[in-house]
Amino acid sequence: MHSAIPDNLEQIRRRIAGAAVRAGRAPESVRLVAVSKNHPAEAVAAAYAAGQRVFGENRPQELRDKRLQLPVDCEWHMIGHLQSNKARLAVQTAAWIHSVNAVDLLQRLDRVAGEEAGGPQPEAGNAQHATRNTKRPVILLEINIAGEASKSGARPDAARELLEAALRSPHLDCRGLMTMAPYDAPEAELRRVFGGLRELRDRLAAEFGAPLPELSMGMSDDFEIAVEEGSTLVRVGTAIFGERDYGKTGGPG
Repeated sequence: MHSAIPDNLEQIRRRIAGAAVRAGRAPESVRLVAVSKNHPAEAVAAAYAAGQRVFGENRPQELRDKRLQLPVDCEWHMIGHLQSNKARLAVQTAAWIHSVNAVDLLQRLDRVAGEEAGGPQPEAGNAQHATRNTKRPVILLEINIAGEASKSGARPDAARELLEAALRSPHLDCRGLMTMAPYDAPEAELRRVFGGLRELRDRLAAEFGAPLPELSMGMSDDFEIAVEEGSTLVRVGTAIFGERDYGKTGGPG
């Protein structure tokens, strides 16, 4: 059932490396986040066996459940829209949270991360089944460069305020920005969106003296263009795991 996953991963890795080289970048400057949402833990295990270690989920509950079933050296990324009432679960289970799009959500994540850091640690020898993530969460600020009403993310003109709040958050590690491009957009529009996020990051990094090294952008249909425009994290699901069966999982997240 999951026999195609190793070959799919290898093809994606080759394409990422090729795009990086075309842009004059080292292939290792780009990391692949294998988006396993709505796919069973067995599919994630097949990707793990093929050498993949970084996985992305849209729902904190699904991330938590899979995390308990997979080896502890998996690195879990929360990439979907995050509601404030799921902030604690995201902090407990995800090493990275890509979708921080508002000051109030950021402040809640910081408060929860501080509370979690001060709480009891998982028992020694029980790490495989520990729910909590004991490291300071890495966050990315989600910016709606495309301006689509259907997409979440802060407006570009709100990015400065959001970054100011992030840099004042002692329990969060803000490392960059994230965006989503319009579906099925022409190449020129994709380059406008991805290049626009890179330029915004560069301006903010210069203004605040913050390195902001990470850009999370690019998915199955457009990740090569995203890499050429500066992406350091590409979020690829369908091209690795195949089409999702939303009927069995309650719909897209």
